[in-house]
Amino acid sequence: MHENAKISLNSIDIGRAALHIALTANRAEEMRLKERLAGQGIRATAVDFGGEFIPSIVKIIERAVVAAQRQGLVTETHVGAGAVAGAAHEALEQVKTKAVGFNVGGKIGIARCGEHLCVAIYMGVGVLNLNEMCVGLAHRSLASDE
Repeated sequence: MHENAKISLNSIDIGRAALHIALTANRAEEMRLKERLAGQGIRATAVDFGGEFIPSIVKIIERAVVAAQRQGLVTETHVGAGAVAGAAHEALEQVKTKAVGFNVGGKIGIARCGEHLCVAIYMGVGVLNLNEMCVGLAHRSLASDE
C-alpha cells in the first residue's frame, strides 16, 4: 500500500472508487479495476444482487457485509460489519422510492482506504425490459485497524 496515496485520499475519492467498481460490466473488468485501485492504496470489491426489492433488502446488506469481510476490507467484528451494513442500508434508502414494488438487479461496490469506507449500489429497477436506473452511495468512517 502506498502511504503517500493513502494520506491524500478523502471520502470523495473512496466514494468514486466504490461507484467505479459497482459500474464494472464483468469480473475481468472488476479484477483489473481492483488491481489499479490497490496501486492507489484503495481496497475494493463488488458483488451482484437481484430480486424483488423489499424481500431482497436484507440479502443485499448481508452480501455487502460478507464480501467486505472476505476481501479483508473490514474485520469480522460487529464494528466492521456494522459500518458496511450501515452504509449499504443508507445507499438503499437513497433508491427505495424508485424500487419499492419492483424487481431490481445490479451490483454493490465497496471501497476502503484508511478510515474511509464507501458502499455504492448501482441497479436497474423495473418489470420486464422497462427499467429505470438508480444509484445510491454512502460513506462511513471507522478506525484504520477495523
